[in-house]
Amino acid sequence: MGNEIVADGAYEIRGIGVTLLRQMPAVISISQLTKTYASDLKALKHIDLEIHRGEIFALLGPNGAGKTTLISVVCGIVTPTTGTVLVDGHDIVREYRAARSKIGLVPQELHTDMFESVWATVNFSRGLFGHAPNPAHLEKVLRDLSLWDKRNDKIMTLSGGMKRRVLIAKALAHEPEILFLDEPTAGVDVELRRDMWALVRRLRESGVTIILTTHYIDEAEEMADRIGVINKGELIVVEEKVGLMKKLGKKQLTLHLLEPLASLPLELSDWRLALKLGGSEIEYTFDGREEQTRIPALLRRLDELGIGFKDLQTRQSSLEDIFVSLVKAQSDHPWSAPLASVPSPSERA
Repeated sequence: MGNEIVADGAYEIRGIGVTLLRQMPAVISISQLTKTYASDLKALKHIDLEIHRGEIFALLGPNGAGKTTLISVVCGIVTPTTGTVLVDGHDIVREYRAARSKIGLVPQELHTDMFESVWATVNFSRGLFGHAPNPAHLEKVLRDLSLWDKRNDKIMTLSGGMKRRVLIAKALAHEPEILFLDEPTAGVDVELRRDMWALVRRLRESGVTIILTTHYIDEAEEMADRIGVINKGELIVVEEKVGLMKKLGKKQLTLHLLEPLASLPLELSDWRLALKLGGSEIEYTFDGREEQTRIPALLRRLDELGIGFKDLQTRQSSLEDIFVSLVKAQSDHPWSAPLASVPSPSERA
């Protein structure tokens, strides 16, 4: 079960048999972060972002938008050009050991010894962070990922989907408080994808903060509490998922007419209407605020004009529609300010 926004900055977190209501502090704070490579490529441009403890944050963007670069900076793999990043209060440059100990990273590709067994590589990952052996924890992780029966198998013998599970197990071996998933379900089968979604929900319920990068829009729509959209190195929107879809989403009402119209009467010019299918359909595009008043008024006006219809349908914009429109708008106006944002906890106070 997911979190519900119940007040500004407050989430209802449903754990195992309990309900906890608390204020969500920022576990990751990013301020004026930039990354410019030697080739003069500006991969990140003045990123400001706060990620709250215990949330699932989805970072969306087309290929080359800067998603992996942003994650790599936070995880200490890429050095920022300017700006600061705090992970649970620890600066990623000055206090890199403390910052990295909080983080688990699931990269897009597996880079490990193919001749090692699953158990050995996961156990080694735990030791890299200075943690004492904990076979019970590792067993739980491997069982949750359906890897227990493969624990003694060499990684080179595993399927692509099983190797992806090993990546997740390695990231969870040292019991991180923050988990980065970089395109976790790219190229995996439906069963693994569903297993991953279930695992992410269980981790969030246990208090782990999840940051997910993906270009699968349905993944973000299914799981995320908040959405960030990055394009050409710029963070163009950060918003609660429900609020984003309400604020930027559009709805469409389609009326299937009894008789086709050659053109729309002038009396209907107050509504954003379009004739479709040779005049046999009227399409009305509106936002949620207009639903209660404008639609009844439109139907009354159609009745007054003697325009009858035999059926009607409504459709709401998906997150994919919103994502495409945001990226297009930012490409058309590259110097515009972010289209939407959520104030930080300090700004709410």
